[in-house]
Amino acid sequence: MTTPEANAPWLIVGLGNPGPGYADNRHNVGFMVADLLAERIGGSFKRHGKAQAQVLEARIGPPGPGSRRIVLAKPMSYMNLSGGPVTALRDFYKVPTAHIVAIHDELDIDYGALRLKLGGGDNGHNGLKSMTKSMGSDYHRVRFGIGRPPGRMQVADFVLKDFSATERKELGYFVDRASDAVEALVLEGLERAQSTYNS
Repeated sequence: MTTPEANAPWLIVGLGNPGPGYADNRHNVGFMVADLLAERIGGSFKRHGKAQAQVLEARIGPPGPGSRRIVLAKPMSYMNLSGGPVTALRDFYKVPTAHIVAIHDELDIDYGALRLKLGGGDNGHNGLKSMTKSMGSDYHRVRFGIGRPPGRMQVADFVLKDFSATERKELGYFVDRASDAVEALVLEGLERAQSTYNS
């Protein structure tokens, strides 16, 4: 017998900052992955009436019982206030915290590498910090490696800069792979997705 939680939707949140000035920043890789997922679904984001976010409601996976209902979201607050919109969406769609996936940039992982996990600390990431403060830490993370800043560059400056010309050559491939990882997490579960995508 399936539990109500098994039938609950998944809330997939790409973290980033709104506005064209931030669009290509390293800190906005969560938005990039969310945009690609929306493109794959063939839908478009719409402003949500109850939360400061853009959302797309859809199903992913094979037709029938194997498919999953998802709410794809991009908070339209700034990164350090992400928790408010995500919590509002969680409550509106009645999503268990374990069905929430945050896609975000990660400094302590080499550029383009992925790590999927459930729970844990925020590692100084302001978007995760805000989410954890609002609803606890028991949500999934798809961590997209951006590497450490070169030389003495401050972390805040590094994450708010665009990917370098060299990085951009492979960015499309890595965003595509991260999108695959999100789909695998929702459809196949964390362990199988980790065994395929954690690098």
